[in-house]
Amino acid sequence: MEFSARQIADFLNGEIEGDPRATITDVSKIEDGKEGTLAFLANPKYEKYIYDTKASIVLVNREFKPSRPVSCTIIRVQDAYQSIASLLELREKMKPRPSGIEGSSYIDPLATMGENVYVGQFAVISSAAVIGNGVIIYPHVYVGKDVAIGDNTVLYPGARIYDRCQIGNNCTIHAGVVIGSDGFGFAPQTNSNYKKIPQVGNVIIEDNVEIGSNTTIDRAMIGSTIIRRGAKLDNLIQIAHNVEIGENTVIAAQCGIAGSTRIGANCMIGGQVGIIGHLKIADGVKIAAQSGVSMNIEENETIQGSPAYQYGKYQRSYVLYKKLPELYRQILKLEQEIGKLKCKR
Repeated sequence: MEFSARQIADFLNGEIEGDPRATITDVSKIEDGKEGTLAFLANPKYEKYIYDTKASIVLVNREFKPSRPVSCTIIRVQDAYQSIASLLELREKMKPRPSGIEGSSYIDPLATMGENVYVGQFAVISSAAVIGNGVIIYPHVYVGKDVAIGDNTVLYPGARIYDRCQIGNNCTIHAGVVIGSDGFGFAPQTNSNYKKIPQVGNVIIEDNVEIGSNTTIDRAMIGSTIIRRGAKLDNLIQIAHNVEIGENTVIAAQCGIAGSTRIGANCMIGGQVGIIGHLKIADGVKIAAQSGVSMNIEENETIQGSPAYQYGKYQRSYVLYKKLPELYRQILKLEQEIGKLKCKR
């Protein structure tokens, strides 16, 4: 579809500088802008591209001050990043949604289906599952027995939802996600073998949660593994049994969280972070990428390292760490000089 600068500015409550009749039919990165596309400038590092971009319209923050003339039409908004997100969301909503039940899918007679549900080819919905209104279930999805899925949730191809798990409203479950697989529970035996401990709990995912591709969330041994409202999980994350993730917490790819750890609300966890079991991570904590967390963390702390500790202390320590080879050479030199002095006595 085609949109003019005037239509976009009206939608975003923005101010136009340039041609209000300029039109776009697609979006692009500012450095790769093409005629007829919309780009945005939020990070000052990319300012140099706005002077040569071929994009027809560029969103900028209200306080942006160009250092030389700009040939494209710009729209000043309160927050360019948030504005492009709103436009992309609008674009997604305008796409036609799939509808109907594909003939090669299987829905158990005892399942309860809401209104306006789509079920793709080779999807399976098991006995006593409850599927809400407006749910989209793409091909090859498996929904186990007694599963409940809330309204307007989307399950992308190949997602697996094991028995008795619950998913809230407006959730997005991407391809290859496994929700409710067994927790890693094994008891050592006297003969050096391990006995599997039955995992009889479930997983509860509250409203407005997004889970990235190939992430796995284990069912609780007893009780529930819980992902609270508004949490966002990236691809390739492992959430172990009885973990609780707080509201609006975001976790980047390749993190691993061991069993029974509780993570608070509004936390930010970088990629490849490892967190051991039975910890309490308080609200508002930020954990830098590749950190290893082995102790409880207080509210609003920022930590880094393995083992992780306060960010500021880590940065100061790392400065010294980088100087260790030089310090080592200095120590060797001092030892040699001390040795010479002893020989002269």
